[in-house]
Amino acid sequence: MSNENYLIFLDVWNNVMVVGTVVLLVAAVLVFIFHKIRLASMKDLKQKYDYLSQYDIKMQMRSIWFLSGAILFALNTVYKPTMEIHYVWFIVRLFITFCIATLIVYISYLLYKYSYPAKLHKKLKELRYTPRISSKGNKMRLLSEEEEDVHLDEGMQAEEEVFSMDYDVWVDEATGELKIEKYAGHLEANKCNTCGFYTMKLKTEEIIEPATSNSEGEMIQHWSCSYCGAKRTKPIRIARLEEGQEFKLPKTLKFKDGKHIDAVKVHVHLSDGTIREFDFQNAEQAAKFLDKYQVEIDSENAMFKG
Repeated sequence: MSNENYLIFLDVWNNVMVVGTVVLLVAAVLVFIFHKIRLASMKDLKQKYDYLSQYDIKMQMRSIWFLSGAILFALNTVYKPTMEIHYVWFIVRLFITFCIATLIVYISYLLYKYSYPAKLHKKLKELRYTPRISSKGNKMRLLSEEEEDVHLDEGMQAEEEVFSMDYDVWVDEATGELKIEKYAGHLEANKCNTCGFYTMKLKTEEIIEPATSNSEGEMIQHWSCSYCGAKRTKPIRIARLEEGQEFKLPKTLKFKDGKHIDAVKVHVHLSDGTIREFDFQNAEQAAKFLDKYQVEIDSENAMFKG
């Protein structure tokens, strides 16, 4: 590339970077404002809860992506006289600015993965337990686990039995008006194709063909619905093993993150340093949760604290 062509290229590049900076900066601001306006426009607390839990981190990270892109473009317009000396300086600047933008995104990702969820959980907790207002303008009362069962059908109770879903029942004691809200529970369960409730749980796993270092294996999962009793099986392919590796079925229970209720808190301390927390409205519910799944705790690998 001749020096004259290179200088023309730099001018075009600089103009593109300036326009790109403005466009991405505006996009970052618009995404953030749209997110806040949409949230503010929601009057129903449950609707706000669902929106925040699903989109809050996604929308803020999207805004950060646009912002980091704007910073990347803006930094690629600086030190223009130095860039005119030789194209090598242009490559150096491009590399450095790309690293800076990547670092911004990565740090933001870490903050939203490990730090922000605690703040979000506090917001969600406040939204979930703020007293609802009935259609008559009266403050409603949240029923206890024992009181709410009479208002839940058998399918809903079955979902709570396997901790896949949790229901809050609010009542206007002056008029008898009810409001039932559905939340994700502590543990995973699939939707049953027969009854439609999230009560399909994995019961057993059977290795049909063990995996080796030369070939894949096959495992059959046996699922059962705790509400309607429907059963189904699911074949699972087991990836080839690395040399000297042995496949074993997992013995630990996998928990779902970030879902809490107030009153009794259970901490699960795992050997890899991770800590899982579970909250319950009363001691009986927590005991039932632990007893139902009969989690065997190896003192060297895990420890429960109540």
